[in-house]
Amino acid sequence: MTEHTNEKEELIEMLSVHFQNLHHLSPVGAKIWAVLIMDKNKDGLTFDYLVERLGVSKSTVSTNLNELLKKNNIYFETLPGDRKKYFKSSPFSQRFTRILKNMAFEKQLIEKMIIYKEKSSEKCVKEQYAMENLKAYKKHLSEMERLTQKIITDLKDIEEKNILKLKK
Repeated sequence: MTEHTNEKEELIEMLSVHFQNLHHLSPVGAKIWAVLIMDKNKDGLTFDYLVERLGVSKSTVSTNLNELLKKNNIYFETLPGDRKKYFKSSPFSQRFTRILKNMAFEKQLIEKMIIYKEKSSEKCVKEQYAMENLKAYKKHLSEMERLTQKIITDLKDIEEKNILKLKK
């Protein structure tokens, strides 16, 4: 293997571990997603390529592809006159949009907790500290929402420009 290939394989392993931890994926599912990112070509990668690349059974690849599709981590396209599916990693903007939705839900939950605690909690020192923490976290979530929305907008602009470049 070349140094470039070794580096690529190391990155695939690192991405795979990251996806297992962050997205609670199986090792094979995480590896498929990492390979789709690192081995990508403009048409995507086929089922048969993934089976051969990963050295696992067709049923294992199928099960994990279905899980990744269900979670919208990946998608597939077909080419005219070709029955094969070409799998691709979902764009970064889509991933950040999911993160933004989770943040919005968490922020709403924190707001309800603050309202509840303000109405019902005892005014002891520990509760005041807990309330300060909740309010600080809510402020942090608001800032994270703003920054995440900005990166989504920036990523969509980049993705649209790249799509136009590929069509030329």
